[in-house]
Amino acid sequence: MNFKVKNDTFLRALLRQPTDYTPLWMMRQAGRFLPEYRATRRKAGSFMGLCKNTDLATEVTLQPVERFPLDAAILFSDILTVPDAMGLGLYFADGEGPKFERPLQTEADIKALHVPDVGKDLKYVTDAVAQIRKTLDGRIPLIGFSGSPWTLSCYMVEGGSSDDYAKVKTLLYKEPKLMHHVLDVTAQAVTAYLNAQIEAGAQAVMIFDSWGGALSHAAFHEFSLAYTQRIIAGLIKEKEGVRIPSIVFTKGGGLWIESIADSGCDAVGLDWTMDIGVARQKVGHKVALQGNLDPAVLFATPEVIRNEVEKVLSSYGYGSGHVFNLGHGISQHTDPENVAALVQAVHELSKKYH
Repeated sequence: MNFKVKNDTFLRALLRQPTDYTPLWMMRQAGRFLPEYRATRRKAGSFMGLCKNTDLATEVTLQPVERFPLDAAILFSDILTVPDAMGLGLYFADGEGPKFERPLQTEADIKALHVPDVGKDLKYVTDAVAQIRKTLDGRIPLIGFSGSPWTLSCYMVEGGSSDDYAKVKTLLYKEPKLMHHVLDVTAQAVTAYLNAQIEAGAQAVMIFDSWGGALSHAAFHEFSLAYTQRIIAGLIKEKEGVRIPSIVFTKGGGLWIESIADSGCDAVGLDWTMDIGVARQKVGHKVALQGNLDPAVLFATPEVIRNEVEKVLSSYGYGSGHVFNLGHGISQHTDPENVAALVQAVHELSKKYH
């Protein structure tokens, strides 16, 4: 395996080392806004069919990096592969998003929850990581990822997406011991899963705490961040003498940025609601920052995109430690030409800050 990365700007920025410009990748970059993705998805027949086919998962991971000069690739997969491997029966209802056939509804369901055999039940993911890494051949780094225990638990208890998190919050407040059991098992699974991705070739890992922002201040620290912290402590930090950085992204987590920065991660991802300059003042000496352009900016013109990119860059200011990204996943309705304008703007405008 090629351990030398030709363009390691992304990895250096995560470790707050000097770079010539601000590196960039986008959450959900391998996805529905690209016509070539939609063609591959049709070929796969279903979303999970795409995730579980090594060749097709490799193909869609590489599509955005073939089209745009991005500074990192991210594994094409889904955060719900972990609960699926735990036996909850993931399926995708047309137009409704992810659902579970066997959500956690009773105490018996929760007590029966077990850490999956990552080497067997999630081998299709690690196979994809290995093949993608090989195909990239050291061009740019590959990011592996997982959902956070809290975010995964939301889906596992609710049985799918939720507007109010009523079921999972009822469990949290009424039966905290059971909630902690779900989180504990899930944290063990996520740690093993991310380490398996690192062993297979992921050069950085990201934890998506998509629903952390749904919690109160106290509940966030007890039921979300504590488990994210435990995972980070259990991660492989170095492979073949190379550091493997970790990124934590909590949507709605700007309120708790100092706590997240203290979790042991190398970088904190920001959604678009927080000013990145303020974030840097609060935590800049501890962690790198990733973000945080509002994805809706990409519905505007190239001129507007350029202006908004400049605002984010100038707010972060001079020096390294910034990975440019969107404040959440790219919308499927984005014009790929506007993504090209974004990448060009970040690469050109950021040079003066380094």
